[in-house]
Amino acid sequence: MSYGAIAATTTAASAAQHRQMLLEKEEEEMTQYTQDDLDNDWEFKIVRSNTTAFRKREVLDKLLEEEARAGWIMLEKLDDSRIRFKRPRRARAQDAYLPPDVDPYHTHYGAISSQQVIILLTVVGLALFLALGAGMFVLVSR
Repeated sequence: MSYGAIAATTTAASAAQHRQMLLEKEEEEMTQYTQDDLDNDWEFKIVRSNTTAFRKREVLDKLLEEEARAGWIMLEKLDDSRIRFKRPRRARAQDAYLPPDVDPYHTHYGAISSQQVIILLTVVGLALFLALGAGMFVLVSR
């Protein structure tokens, strides 16, 4: 493996991290709360997917059903990978009675989160770097 491949892996991880920062900044600007939201003691969250999973109506309906079990109400679909929810803060009192598979504060939908993608890319890059080093060692020691 060449230095270029290692640099590409590192660049991909850096790009993923930069994209995540831009999305978070965009969400802060898009999600304005009214005085009514603040006065009535609501709590908010955004559920994210690494894919455009929420484009499919059946996936969106499944997510909405899962979130409703914990009292979450969809406010808006930011795009096909982000949905914003709110619920009354008093709904927390019912969290202890939810089934074990229901996490009322999960914010990721799908198999792998963006932070896990960054970690995976970093680990793969390091593994490739070590494999390259071992290969070079074998060649030089012959």
